[in-house]
Amino acid sequence: MWRSPELKVVNEETGRTVVLSEPLCYAERLTLFDFELVFERGRWQVESVRASLRNSNTVPDDPRITGLLADEHAKVVAYVNQVVGTATETLTTAEARYKDAPVVDLITKVQEDVVREALKGTEYAALPVLAQASPFSRTSEIPAGDVTIRDLSSLYVYDNTLVAKLLTGAQLRAYLEYSAEYFVRTAPGEPVDVAKLTNANGRPDYNYDYVSGLTYDIDIAQPAGSRIRNLSYGGAPLDDAQRFVLAVNNYRANGGGAFPHVASAKELWSESTEIRTRIAEWVTARGVLDPKDFASVSWRLTREGTPVF
Repeated sequence: MWRSPELKVVNEETGRTVVLSEPLCYAERLTLFDFELVFERGRWQVESVRASLRNSNTVPDDPRITGLLADEHAKVVAYVNQVVGTATETLTTAEARYKDAPVVDLITKVQEDVVREALKGTEYAALPVLAQASPFSRTSEIPAGDVTIRDLSSLYVYDNTLVAKLLTGAQLRAYLEYSAEYFVRTAPGEPVDVAKLTNANGRPDYNYDYVSGLTYDIDIAQPAGSRIRNLSYGGAPLDDAQRFVLAVNNYRANGGGAFPHVASAKELWSESTEIRTRIAEWVTARGVLDPKDFASVSWRLTREGTPVF
């Protein structure tokens, strides 16, 4: 979302200024366009345009609309409050931006499993399947005990679907280097303030990716582009020529975030089922959400070889 309620751009063909506006998702905000018109030479002309944003929660609900949607609303509430499993411990994204968090590993595990099953019987079935995922939320928490659809949906807040792409080890190395630009360069011995450690150059959290199935260090003392250290697969240094399947969301697969190679990589498979639905299915099928079934320590932050945390 733009920081300003409006963005002015020039139409390259007409030379006229056009006013654009983008409200928040889920109708949390709406855009109001104000047009000033003048009547000249027998026709109306637009003299000026301006845009402003309105917060939906500043006005009362329209009872005509809430009445029409009451039954559907009740069904949605009942659905999201369904208990689909039991968590053995509390899982949270509170530190997921700078520590390998088990709850994000849940996303990658589900994506790996779905893609691996989808590729059975194909020429790519024997290739290693890796997966990417991002710390979408800083406040998501799946409490110990009953797990609901609502809990799982808070972990994956977007409507993304799943795609399988074919990448080489060298391409994955470049992918990880680009992802590591998310961290602010921090010299050895400098105090580490986690509130200032991430989002370098305005990079949002959803454009920082974990990649499962590999192990690596991110040396934040190094300049961007030279941070990935000790990158390995299966306990051995990563072979740049080896081929891998990367389970990736459709936003990333289509170029979202401008990660290198992934948008142009060969697509092996895709589907229209949302990833958060796949997560709910995975948990429902098992009944128990236990980190030993999906969590791994794949990456860590270092400074010249010394762990940051």
